[in-house]
Amino acid sequence: FYFRNKHRPFLLFVSLLHVHTPLITSEKFQGRSRHGLYGDNVEEMDWMVGRLLDVIDKEGLKNTTFIYFASDHGGFLEAHRGNSQLGGWNGIYKGGKGMGGWEGGIRVPGVFRWPGVLPAGTVIDEPTSLMDIYPTVVQLAGGAVPQDRVMDGHTLLPLLRGTEQRSGHEFLFHYCGVFLHAVRWHQKDSGTVWKAHYATPVFQPEASGACFRRGICPCFGDGVTHHDPPLLFNLSQDPSEANPLSADTE
Repeated sequence: FYFRNKHRPFLLFVSLLHVHTPLITSEKFQGRSRHGLYGDNVEEMDWMVGRLLDVIDKEGLKNTTFIYFASDHGGFLEAHRGNSQLGGWNGIYKGGKGMGGWEGGIRVPGVFRWPGVLPAGTVIDEPTSLMDIYPTVVQLAGGAVPQDRVMDGHTLLPLLRGTEQRSGHEFLFHYCGVFLHAVRWHQKDSGTVWKAHYATPVFQPEASGACFRRGICPCFGDGVTHHDPPLLFNLSQDPSEANPLSADTE
């Protein structure tokens, strides 16, 4: 692929099976990590990404290639074998994969590389979306997105280059399947991020932050609690969504 296209624009999309159950890991990486099979899987994924970057560097494409590494959801908390948790960890964020509202299910880091164009070592703490990939790639290719419809994504280039300090997303709507579970409001004048939850999964056990009895949290039905009024959180002060606000407290 690289040899055929290295002298002209190309788009390479790699969707890795890694860090997804059943954690298929080649023999070379089995038992290498101190963190069991999941750690082995992470190390193999890291090696695979490294091989791709090495080829880009070797072919002299490093300074002309825009790279975006991300995930489509947070760690799968319910994945386990016996007493061993196999599905990753979402840090301070509540919930995980399959949860359309809680931060642990939807908030993932993105890593970008484009030497000579994007400033190195920069950390951007702004809410963006994987929907932003499309308009970003279109802009990089010198095209224009269709004007006859509303585009949910925004180009990431101004944010990444530092010409803009705020994400283009004032609102982000978080769905679980076809059901709206939460909405995020990025208040423009203050920079505060608010989150309203209209439905949340029923955790089993309650304090676990996951749905161990079901295997994964559902989007609707008896496994979901509806909130009227919605649960409201100030993510800027409470990123782990531990303290819902009320008229009495806020």
